[in-house]
Amino acid sequence: MLLEEQLGEELRDRKLTLAVAESCTGGLLGSRITDVAGSSEYFLGGVIAYQNEVKEALLHVPHRVITDHGAVSSETAEVMASGCRELFKCDIAVSITGIAGPGGGSAEKPVGLTYIGLATESGVVSHRFRWEGSRTQNKESSVRAAMEFILSVLKREV
Repeated sequence: MLLEEQLGEELRDRKLTLAVAESCTGGLLGSRITDVAGSSEYFLGGVIAYQNEVKEALLHVPHRVITDHGAVSSETAEVMASGCRELFKCDIAVSITGIAGPGGGSAEKPVGLTYIGLATESGVVSHRFRWEGSRTQNKESSVRAAMEFILSVLKREV
């Protein structure tokens, strides 16, 4: 069974809703989730917040968070997830922000650095990842990690 099918089954069984806030993946996570027939039962929608201004305007990421920590940071990922959960009034919101490459990286924040945030009624958490593939591979890795992250939290909150 595909990861997106497993995720859908878990969400459907638990009667939970999901929304996504994506930056570097450009809608790929939402696309994968909606590849599953019947996903409208649990998937509410998503925001592709590629530019910082969109993160601020739609997801309520404070400008100060971006200037102090950067768009690619655990702080930004967590606020993106919280803002997404608030915007969609969903049970679970996941965010992805990172540097897909091949350019855009620095010594401090190299290409492949990605943060995934997750907001539930229990709170907000994030994980840091570092991918080492092509732009497409980094995006795919981020989407897979986001779905695995949601599944791991669902399994802990039985």
